Amino acid sequence: MKFFLDSAKLDEIDYAYKTFGIDGVTTNPKHIMLSGKPFVTAITDIANWIKENGLEGIDKFPVSIEINPHLDKTEDMVEEARKYAKVSPNFAIKIPATEAGVAAARQLEKEGIRTNLTLVFAPAQAIFAAKNGSLFVSPFIGWKEDNGEDCRQYIKDIVDIYKNYGFYGKTQIICAALRSPKQMVDCAVAGADIITAGLAIYKSAQHHAYTTQGIGTFCDAWDNTKTE
Repeated sequence: MKFFLDSAKLDEIDYAYKTFGIDGVTTNPKHIMLSGKPFVTAITDIANWIKENGLEGIDKFPVSIEINPHLDKTEDMVEEARKYAKVSPNFAIKIPATEAGVAAARQLEKEGIRTNLTLVFAPAQAIFAAKNGSLFVSPFIGWKEDNGEDCRQYIKDIVDIYKNYGFYGKTQIICAALRSPKQMVDCAVAGADIITAGLAIYKSAQHHAYTTQGIGTFCDAWDNTKTE
């Protein structure tokens, strides 16, 4: 399973890459807003960070960039996606899982612009991403579970559908909007290719009370043992 960071903050991206070995980044309009930078500046800075770290190439370190969410016509989505795709060869363009979005993703993939069909909340939506050859599909987890749904079966259904028809691994499944380490595990058990989460979730996943207790026990033993 690959780990992507859900953020547009360069300090978080750099920390997560050096500490957790993240394999890519996902952004959205909210992440760009929280970065405190204008949109084009934020994505250009990420593109420059990629170059500085020798990670050029979408196979090495993909970064998902979302188009203007106000766009609801296929031709407008395609036009804007083309513009942002030119900023970095690492960029996959996030397109919403609407009828116009599906058509836009289909056109962009034909042009060689890789896409990430996002805001997916049902297995039926995920099928379109695979049929049109999108590089990624992003089924959302946190929002659904916030509303009382258990998402392990939802992800497993997408995985099973993809395996049934030879899509598995070609359109990579990114479990998005994760809220907890448990959701990370659920997605891994279900067979998702990738999870994307905020830095706090990865930090939380590294902590366990017994690990802390164990370190304390061993420190106490070390301190009460002669070294020579």
